[in-house]
Amino acid sequence: MQPSSTTDAPAGLAVAQGVFNVVGGLWPLVSLRSFEWVFGPKRERWLEYTVAGLLCTNGAAQIAAARSGEPVAARRIGQGTALTLLAIDLVYVPQGRIRWTYLIDAAMEAGWLLAWRGARRW
Repeated sequence: MQPSSTTDAPAGLAVAQGVFNVVGGLWPLVSLRSFEWVFGPKRERWLEYTVAGLLCTNGAAQIAAARSGEPVAARRIGQGTALTLLAIDLVYVPQGRIRWTYLIDAAMEAGWLLAWRGARRW
């Protein structure tokens, strides 16, 4: 069975990644204790909350763009967010500035980038 249109797969990818980012952003806002248990305590709480808010905002914007038929925006938000987080993970884990568990996030971000690379043009 084929998708109902050629936009289904990329739109679904955009929504899935948007939800992933919203959930990831909400985590430290809802349960800072469990977030820091996994990713380590942070010195700058304001920075932690800022990144969380930006992840929620990016995710919501990506979902909105996908649902309103703005493919270029949805793709760019997704790719830009994933590339930024991947770069931070790969630079600061080896330096010991952030915990090794951020490599799990790095793998997820690389997965989103690969998924976008394989997504049909919208």
